[in-house]
Amino acid sequence: MCLAIPGKIISIGKNHTAEVDFGGVTRAAQLDLLPGAKKGDYVIVHAGFAIQKLTEKDALETLGFLAEAFGESNEK
Repeated sequence: MCLAIPGKIISIGKNHTAEVDFGGVTRAAQLDLLPGAKKGDYVIVHAGFAIQKLTEKDALETLGFLAEAFGESNEK
């Protein structure tokens, strides 16, 4: 099974490569499929490619669902 995870673009470098923050973990993602994406946008990343932009509300809601599904909690 594959998951596409939402993250926030924190920087964009050469060759349409972005650093994306996935709740404290950063990974590189290609922006070739989303040429209009910019720093601060939330995107869904699958197999190293940003495939769709999301609103912040939708991204945070999805991350909450994933945390719930995998037994992680943001409560302290």
